[in-house]
Amino acid sequence: MEITQPTTAAVEPLVDCRMELAADQQQYGSRLSTEANRQAVSETIARHIVTGGLLVAREDEAIRGFVMYHVEDGRYQQDETTGIIVTLYVRSEFRDDGIGSELLAAAEEQLAAEGVDTVTLEVLAANDDARRFYSRQGYRTHRLELAKRIENDTHSKDEG
Repeated sequence: MEITQPTTAAVEPLVDCRMELAADQQQYGSRLSTEANRQAVSETIARHIVTGGLLVAREDEAIRGFVMYHVEDGRYQQDETTGIIVTLYVRSEFRDDGIGSELLAAAEEQLAAEGVDTVTLEVLAANDDARRFYSRQGYRTHRLELAKRIENDTHSKDEG
């Protein structure tokens, strides 16, 4: 297996991978639609390829997984330069072979070369396997997102 930076010829196969990930994440409560976001995902992947923020794991030219990342470029000044792992995905049939660890390490190495002090990422709270994986890689909870369904005219409290 090799980890390389892809060309834009890999955009569509990578979009297919991202759609697989979106579908898989719905079992953990993701609110992200799959096919409705295909164009936006395609543009995001293409941008990360062009800017050098995407690596793929391949064997025999078949994509087994990918990692997409960048240096945070927010408006607020921070005490540390932060890198963000946007997406890390390994196709289900290739999990537990060390591919995710290799992709993550390669992205961290690239981010370190760009002067990053800290790397952050998001994981769905209900995805215990992903949380365990990132914990083994040294990631710790830094921030929590809380969510609440809002009652509205369509779904009111009085309907019970």
